[in-house]
Amino acid sequence: MKKPTIAIAGLTACSGCQLTLLNCEDELSEITQRFLVDYFPLGLTERCMTGPIDVAFVEGAVSTPDDLETVLKLRSYSRLLVAFGTCALWGGVAAMKNHEARRELAATVYGAAADGMKTFNPQPLHRFVKVDFAITGCPPEKGELLVTLAALLRGTLPEFPSYPVCAQCRGRENLCLLIERGELCLGPLIQAGCHARCPAVGIVCEGCRGPVAEANVAAEVRLLLDKGFSREEIVSRMQRFYPEWDYDQRD
Repeated sequence: MKKPTIAIAGLTACSGCQLTLLNCEDELSEITQRFLVDYFPLGLTERCMTGPIDVAFVEGAVSTPDDLETVLKLRSYSRLLVAFGTCALWGGVAAMKNHEARRELAATVYGAAADGMKTFNPQPLHRFVKVDFAITGCPPEKGELLVTLAALLRGTLPEFPSYPVCAQCRGRENLCLLIERGELCLGPLIQAGCHARCPAVGIVCEGCRGPVAEANVAAEVRLLLDKGFSREEIVSRMQRFYPEWDYDQRD
């Protein structure tokens, strides 16, 4: 049977999502036996995209003409395109300052060198191309990547949790950081799949996996305001990984 051809590419991002694949150390040998890697600049010396590609995993937001060219090329070459990680799916950390002037932000970071930069507000992949599937997370869970690869070998795609982090948190019998400690935890709004890793060690959910489909955003904001947090602080925290919350949204 012909091996499925995959590509793993990065746009404006930290490369952490792509490293999820390389961190599958025990499974990497079998992955390379079962898949033909056509394009993976982070992991291969050869950086030419030849195509056709069965599945392209794309990390990062689109924020430059080069990013756009890359994702358009991958889309045209690929049967399936997967938004790989929070930045690709939601904009992520790259987009958290989209409400501020891009030129001013670039000048703050790069100084005079920013004058010649071609950059625009980072946007998720679906703003430019059709996305067939998504693996969220910052970075994605190794297990979800492996499950996706296994499903692709069977000609299908997996289903991931559609409930909030709170469900997994209570399943682990964790103390509720939001209700019982009054901390700024976003667990009720965020898609599960991380096994409530952070709350399990007393760290609030920062929202790195993006919004659950039926999030009652208005109720969460009201609850946090009642606990003494300012709206500015709440909005700043919520925009860290997903900049487009509807603060009046109810489930």
